[in-house]
Amino acid sequence: MNADRRTQAERSASTRGAVIRAARELFGQYGYGAVSTVAVAEAAGVSRGALYHQFSEKRDLFVAVFEDLERSLVEVIGAAVAESHSDDPIANLIVGCLAWLQASTSSEVRRIALLDGPAVLGWSLWREIELRHTIGLVENALAGAIAAGRIRTQPVRPLALVIVGALDEAAQCLAHSEGDAEDAAAIGSVIEQLISGLAVHSEPESRG
Repeated sequence: MNADRRTQAERSASTRGAVIRAARELFGQYGYGAVSTVAVAEAAGVSRGALYHQFSEKRDLFVAVFEDLERSLVEVIGAAVAESHSDDPIANLIVGCLAWLQASTSSEVRRIALLDGPAVLGWSLWREIELRHTIGLVENALAGAIAAGRIRTQPVRPLALVIVGALDEAAQCLAHSEGDAEDAAAIGSVIEQLISGLAVHSEPESRG
């Protein structure tokens, strides 16, 4: 009996995963409004009943897709920081922020996270999900920089919220600029200056 339950749970998880993957691809390509649950079920290779067993309505499916996309973004940011091989917390924070912005220029992220996300979920839920996945990354980076003496001691959460807010606005700007390279370069430069401005610079040695 236990084996049967595990098998059923595995089947359910497999169906759920297939539906989320199919919906993520379709939502990213065509947009939420242009994709039906019938199309998602067909792409996932499941019945419509199986889809609705996992998600009671299309909006619930979009929430799951958005959560999945945010987890992927966290992995991308983490990988970029790891590949930088830098011991400087400020440099790593800049790398992470720029990786976030770069990822935001992909058509999938642009459509799901930046254009459809706020419209489908409403600002409050969209913001709640985004912060759940990203605020921890920024807070950890800031805490590390403060501990290393690279940023002056201060409350971490307010500073993290300000940085995430700036990144959100920058990403929204890029999403609506249709991939303009000049805009992307300018916004990236602004974010880099913003983070660099937090750094504590050692005082010049006094001369006798």
